[in-house]
Amino acid sequence: MFKSILIANRGEIACRIIDTAHQLGIRCIAVYSDADREARHVALADEAYHIGPSPSQESYLCVDKIIDIATRAEAQAIHPGYGFLSESPILAKACQENGLVFIGPPIQAIESMGSKSAAKMIMEQAGVPLISGYHGENQDESHLCKQAQKIGYPVLLKAAFGGGGKGMRVVENARAFSESLAGAKREALASFGNDKILIEKYLTQPRHVEVQVFADQHGNCIYLADRDCSIQRRHQKIIEEAPAPDVPDDIRKAMGESAVRAAKAIDYVGAGTVEFLYDNGDFYFMEMNTRLQVEHPVTEMITGQDLVRWQLHVATGGELPLTQEEVTIEGHAIEARIYAEDPDNDFLPATGKLNYLRQPNISNHLRVDTGVRENDEVSTFYDPMIAKLIAWDESREQAIRRLTSGIDEYRISGVQTNLEFLSNILEHTAFHQKELNTRFIETHHQVLFSEGYKPCNRALALVSLYLILAQTQERQRSANTSQDPYSPWHAFNGWRLNQTQKHTLVLIDASEVEHEITINQNLSNYQITIDGHLLKASGTLNEDHLTASIDGHQVNVRVAAHGEQITLFEKQNVYHFVQKANLSTPEEESHQDESGLLAPMNGTIVSILTEVGHQVSAGEPLVIMEAMKMEYTIAAPYDGKIDEVYFKEGDLIQDGAELLSMIANEEKS
Repeated sequence: MFKSILIANRGEIACRIIDTAHQLGIRCIAVYSDADREARHVALADEAYHIGPSPSQESYLCVDKIIDIATRAEAQAIHPGYGFLSESPILAKACQENGLVFIGPPIQAIESMGSKSAAKMIMEQAGVPLISGYHGENQDESHLCKQAQKIGYPVLLKAAFGGGGKGMRVVENARAFSESLAGAKREALASFGNDKILIEKYLTQPRHVEVQVFADQHGNCIYLADRDCSIQRRHQKIIEEAPAPDVPDDIRKAMGESAVRAAKAIDYVGAGTVEFLYDNGDFYFMEMNTRLQVEHPVTEMITGQDLVRWQLHVATGGELPLTQEEVTIEGHAIEARIYAEDPDNDFLPATGKLNYLRQPNISNHLRVDTGVRENDEVSTFYDPMIAKLIAWDESREQAIRRLTSGIDEYRISGVQTNLEFLSNILEHTAFHQKELNTRFIETHHQVLFSEGYKPCNRALALVSLYLILAQTQERQRSANTSQDPYSPWHAFNGWRLNQTQKHTLVLIDASEVEHEITINQNLSNYQITIDGHLLKASGTLNEDHLTASIDGHQVNVRVAAHGEQITLFEKQNVYHFVQKANLSTPEEESHQDESGLLAPMNGTIVSILTEVGHQVSAGEPLVIMEAMKMEYTIAAPYDGKIDEVYFKEGDLIQDGAELLSMIANEEKS
């Protein structure tokens, strides 16, 4: 086994590789860009080297820099992860030339599958089923148009050297062909440096089913089950599961054997994925990914195997740990990709600081693969995936329940996420009934997407209750600990003379609608009026965990507050608010009386810090009172001049007594 490896990647997959490598006693060398100086993968690695500026073209995609660092760090091998240079024959060749092992397939295998058109020719010769289409060299528009007509509309235009949905267009008829071809070519050239296009018959409701294959350097090749990856947005997967539901055993076996034939046709070594379109019992080769897939954890969960461990073992010349007959499948696994993005705005990526991040508890049933921690930044430079949440159980329905529960427990604020959208998919009847196809999201658009942000009064009441309880706790914490910390004078609950106290605040919801909220408080009971609607509330707060009763409905929720930003997590429902006006205390309301300042409690005047005629500024201390061995300072509520002082030091004062009066300056502060 290797003693040291360099991981030419970042984020979640770099952390995933480090985890297995450390279990094997392998020293891990990380690389990082400017944006990733404090990244999780850097902290987990044994060593880390700066590789360049934040843009990936100047850092993670620089083969020369990676080889140089690997040589200086005395790495024996390079693991490329997925994405970036994972399918780069240039990196594989550079490793070969510099005495490094590339933990991936041979150069010729990468090159063979790097061109979709060349790959289809090889698959055709290997007897792997192909969908009707054109993948020739003639790229003349009139020739391509004739080929589309021959195939029959609708057709799919695809970048021959691309992936991830780039350079892809669905063409419904001949009238739209020319414009669609021009757009596909422009995008393919910009993304992959090559504008070659291939054409396929477009299946309107196919499933995306792929097979995990593994081969060693001794001619052994097997398949490790299949996966359904039909739930996609913008041609990119967001939910994957294994094994693929409702595929007949004979078709499943035929698909697996076809995938092995595909791998053997290019003398493959290592982990690879053969992707098929599956439609009414027929399957067609789509492409082969010559790397580890993002969704590999679902295969690991149902086979009990560590595919990264297999990669390292095969790269050192070891034989496959299992034969085809020894591969066993247990239960069902589903993975959801958690992204920083806005599903309601065409899945636009979101950026920002993860100022609050809580993951569900990890167990044999629930796994989290992530590359971020609380307070990390989701930048504009890289893919906005926050984590992969993977659930396993004995049946598909139980796995769905596990995953749904895990999503409910995943709490993130600071950036918008797709958590609620994922939950909507998992709860949809069609998903439970296995009505899967690559147009699932478009078909069920009306149900899956929100109809606009409408925070309920309960959510506003819960946030209001959280704020008043949090402020009470803060007042108690900030009290002078040398004196009685349990004094009722610290209370924010209307204790004095059993009076009802009134508090006000303003919350702005995600649609920028302002909500005026009044809270009448008597001891631990609250009457909360929101936009004219009255709710009765009570509750307790333990850090971010709020246990509350709203009109007799008991709930347990989590609340994250960061400055003026407040996020309420209520199962899969997440509500974002901005606190426009601070919660006012009874004392603050008293201070705001324009004719004078009132005593907030029964007590004794300790010190008068001003006199008649003095000009004072807002916040300036004026009077110090004492009650039950606690001092309290009354400050000026605004800029002005002292008009009258009604008491002297040593006087006993009743709660609510006017202590002094002020004349405000022309412009109040």
